[in-house]
Amino acid sequence: MGVVISVAAGLILWVVLWALGAKGFDGGMIFLLVVLAAASVRAIANILPGNQDPERSRPDAAPFT
Repeated sequence: MGVVISVAAGLILWVVLWALGAKGFDGGMIFLLVVLAAASVRAIANILPGNQDPERSRPDAAPFT
């Protein structure tokens, strides 16, 4: 959900900057920076030790016991 919100906020920021006289390319680069930062935070947050699913973090049983 955070990535979707960052996409919306980035697009709004892009339009506002463009309306204030900034180049469209510059606003687009800021939009991409916002979206890339949100996606990076989401990807990193999933692998942090406190956020892992306990079912998935348990080691598999040995196949031949």
